[in-house]
Amino acid sequence: MAEINNFIHNIIDKDLEAQKYGDKVHTRFPPEPNGYLHIGHAKSICLNFTTAQKYGGKCNLRYDDTNPVKEDMEYVNSIEADVRWLGFEWEHRLWASDYFDEMYECAVKLIKDGKAYVCDLNADQIREYRGTLKEPGKESPYRNRSIEENLQLFEEMREGKYADGEKVLRAKIDMASPNMNMRDPVIYRIAHAEHHNTGDKWCIYPMYDYAHPIEDAIEGITHSICTLEFEDHRPLYDWVLQAIGKWPTPPQQIEFARLNLTNTVMSKRYLKKMVDEGTVEGWDDPRMPTIAGIRRRGYTPEAVRDFCERIGVAKANSMVDVGLLEHCVREDLKNKVESRNVVENPIKVVITNYPEDQTEEMEIENNREVPEMGNRMVPFSRELYVDGDDFMEVPVKKYFRLFPGNEVRFKGAYFITCNDVIKNEDGSIKELHCTYDPETRSGSGFEGRKVKGTIHWVDAKTAVQIKIRNYDHLMIDDENGEQIMNPESVVETIGYAEPMIKEAKPGERFQFFRKGYYIADEKLTTDDEKVFNKIVGLKTSWKPAK
Repeated sequence: MAEINNFIHNIIDKDLEAQKYGDKVHTRFPPEPNGYLHIGHAKSICLNFTTAQKYGGKCNLRYDDTNPVKEDMEYVNSIEADVRWLGFEWEHRLWASDYFDEMYECAVKLIKDGKAYVCDLNADQIREYRGTLKEPGKESPYRNRSIEENLQLFEEMREGKYADGEKVLRAKIDMASPNMNMRDPVIYRIAHAEHHNTGDKWCIYPMYDYAHPIEDAIEGITHSICTLEFEDHRPLYDWVLQAIGKWPTPPQQIEFARLNLTNTVMSKRYLKKMVDEGTVEGWDDPRMPTIAGIRRRGYTPEAVRDFCERIGVAKANSMVDVGLLEHCVREDLKNKVESRNVVENPIKVVITNYPEDQTEEMEIENNREVPEMGNRMVPFSRELYVDGDDFMEVPVKKYFRLFPGNEVRFKGAYFITCNDVIKNEDGSIKELHCTYDPETRSGSGFEGRKVKGTIHWVDAKTAVQIKIRNYDHLMIDDENGEQIMNPESVVETIGYAEPMIKEAKPGERFQFFRKGYYIADEKLTTDDEKVFNKIVGLKTSWKPAK
């Protein structure tokens, strides 16, 4: 696949040519540990880490832990598992809280330089004073406090003299700026909360827009890559670094379009709500777009990286068809996994002219696309199961599978003709009585015999009962075009599989012949019970661009 043009790499190429940072390229992935990462974050992870790799540079993993109320070490552990699962390793693991002392000193410098002040307005008042996009804001009545008073009040804020929300520290920039982010933004707020790293040392915490550029500068980040919603924040990013003035060649922020996928929720807040309300099993529910969820679903890191490379890096937001992601998964799995015969909604087939006490071992290829993966032996006897979708008592036009009077090929075995449909008293199908042609054993080299339908089967005596969880999109559009949760996002069925499935280990993937790709659920599969999650189907409506 040809390399996709990457405007971020074009910027870096120019910086290297101009020796803006010498030969150095240093990126970072800076998640807030307040939830599990989703597929959108995977794009950012891949971009930051592969950019560093391309230029022989470094990439840090840095936690934006400036809001202790919402953060949890559970999320930290999940983030690190996700990054490693995607195949990356960070240069340094760092925390925003590592720099709290330096951030405080920088804030004091801003006060001394007349560029920051302590404000007593509450959040609602600050919002009211900020103005609108059409009207300039009003200056706070506390904006012109003396430097001495501001220093004293800020020290008292640090000492815990004031309650949450009673005072804030604001940058003094321009209340008439057309950019709302530049209208004296809050850069420190009071929060009497225990912090996982610093304990109770601090009761004031920096705001993200103030902390982030300082963190980048301290770490020597050259290119601070973030999503497009931060584009309007870039002037503040630059202002903070310039106003502090400690770094002669400060990092530069570059924005790219975030990932939006059809039928997919990309709001961490909404995903957390579904977890908290029990709408889903948890953050790793296989329907969830979290990295933990798609990992449990059976997606591979290679497929996710391929997907991120294919969609490229854009400057404008757009919607990507989730079918492309599923296509990448299918393409990655097709040459990696072995097939197994599995039937759902089983119908019993009795081959009336087959010896009652006989069982044969049929040799079937593990992956017809990859002969090197070898063959396996599958038992075949008088009584079998076929898939419910492979029989119609009254066939529709161009239906070539099993129906009364029709002959089909049983994959890897014989030609079978359906003769009679035996029913229960309630009219349901009890079993099908069929006959086989012993001269048509697979591989016998018979000539001139053709059938239009080939179906799979499992031996009834040795079949293993398994639980199958077939997944659909978590979200669908209602009649008004609004996204709602799909009531059929998961459908559980009982299936029967060939005996080799008993050896399946948690996390092992297979192609269920003619069905799709499945994975033995890593949490529910045991030696006694096999539970399989559908990864993707075999067919796709998405077509690669020509």
